[in-house]
Amino acid sequence: MAVMKAQASTTSHGSSSFGSTFHAYYELTKPRVVALIVFTAIVGMFLSVDGMVPVSILISGALGIGLSAASGAAFNHLLDRRADQIMARTSGRPLPTGTVETTPAIVFATGLALVSMLILVAMVNTLTAVLSFASMVGYAVVYTVWLKHATPQNIVIGGAAGAMPPVLGWTAVTGEVASDALLLFLIIFCWTPPHFWALALYRQEEYAAAGIPMLPVTHGRRHTLLQMVLYTVLLLAVSVLPFATGMSGGMYFVGALVLGVMFLIFVVRLYRRYSDALSKQTFSYSIQYLAMLFALMLIDHYQSPLRDFLVALFA
Repeated sequence: MAVMKAQASTTSHGSSSFGSTFHAYYELTKPRVVALIVFTAIVGMFLSVDGMVPVSILISGALGIGLSAASGAAFNHLLDRRADQIMARTSGRPLPTGTVETTPAIVFATGLALVSMLILVAMVNTLTAVLSFASMVGYAVVYTVWLKHATPQNIVIGGAAGAMPPVLGWTAVTGEVASDALLLFLIIFCWTPPHFWALALYRQEEYAAAGIPMLPVTHGRRHTLLQMVLYTVLLLAVSVLPFATGMSGGMYFVGALVLGVMFLIFVVRLYRRYSDALSKQTFSYSIQYLAMLFALMLIDHYQSPLRDFLVALFA
């Protein structure tokens, strides 16, 4: 009986250890960020065609782009591990806590990159593979190693890498970069500064302690808030361009205005009377805003087939 209990205890401990290790590597990939990246890439795929995206391209494209983004996130963890130890927001990450060692993390991140490139080259197309690799390097190396520590405009310039997913989705299906795809890029590019600065404002002291020159650290809260207002106004204008070019219809136009005005209200309220609580709410809404905006694009793009389907379903 004692032997059986010991065996059960060992098995339970082994399962728990495997589960915690798996979770630690899973956290290295920044799964919530990657989920949003993959979603916007998939929207880019569907917007690039009038009908259905080929299932093989949909699956392999989403998988390849997702693994590439996960690799970039893991390299970001590796390269930022010393600064992460200082900041309360990141001190619990797998590398600062020692849950994952440096060498296995390098192998893991490299493996994700290689698998993603193999999938994209073999099953999608070379252009998407090249652009995905460039985006990964842009985020994991150019932004993390250089821009983040070199200029308070780090998130503005580095935002170009984060704005690429819908373009990658578009090229995965069509094999080319179209002007409409660049509009999707521009939306995320303009969204990134007010989104990230909302976080940087209530984490200002942590960034200062880590020696990272985020805009609130170098130019103060008031200047950052003004920049957020200006970028949010620009975002509102850019977000209706898909309607102006004919890529999206009236449903999207109205929805984009409503979502954009709500975002602007959050930012203006923050500018008029700052509080950490409101800054956190603004950051949270900014994530919801982007997800809802791209979902709205998708629904608008397929509204006729959806309407016909519903009519046939309830006829």
